[in-house]
Amino acid sequence: MKNIPLAILLSLNGGYVDTVGFLALAGLFTAHVTGNFVTLGAAVVLGTGGGLAKLLALPMFCLCVFLSRVAGIVLARNGHAVMRPLLAVKLVLLTVAFGLAIALGPFTNANGWPALTIGMVLVAAMAVQNGLHRVHLAKSPPTTLMTGTTTQIMLDLADLAVGTRDDSKAPAAARRLKMMCFSVAAFAAGCALAAGSYILSPVWCFAVPVVIAALAFGAKVETPEGD
Repeated sequence: MKNIPLAILLSLNGGYVDTVGFLALAGLFTAHVTGNFVTLGAAVVLGTGGGLAKLLALPMFCLCVFLSRVAGIVLARNGHAVMRPLLAVKLVLLTVAFGLAIALGPFTNANGWPALTIGMVLVAAMAVQNGLHRVHLAKSPPTTLMTGTTTQIMLDLADLAVGTRDDSKAPAAARRLKMMCFSVAAFAAGCALAAGSYILSPVWCFAVPVVIAALAFGAKVETPEGD
């Protein structure tokens, strides 16, 4: 695992958790939380349920990012490492979500407290991942939202295809392009893996993010910052 960049594993888990949450919890985005505004509107109009979870996702996400940042600052001030403890918190949250899935799943009632509880736990886990990435892996592509990354890939491809006024930037663009393509591929693989796992078992599919999160402790950190 030491040869796999941490950001790639985070992208894999980001795609997986977002997809499995969407499938198992009536269209809840657990990582791309602003997307819940769209699904909330659909839930209201179509009566598909899960509206409360979609409404609470963004405040929960914001709160957990805030708390994880405060915890990181406190750890750093006391001379402790920050990234590994935050990875551990995410692992614990994903493990709790798996335990809830085993005990309470499958989640047939989108408005019930079991679905709401596991949804908020998954949102909290992805909030920790997002905050960790922004502070400690800021030079790596985003791990839970691929729109900006895909846009940059196309811009870099255009620059490399026709050239720019400053050709000295081409090597950096090529390196960035490679890194971003791996990130998008990992995210997409996570989405596909989640879909397949959910088909096999709507309950045990929640075990996979726990395994990926555990593997992250042995991954390669290429661009550590602020730790």
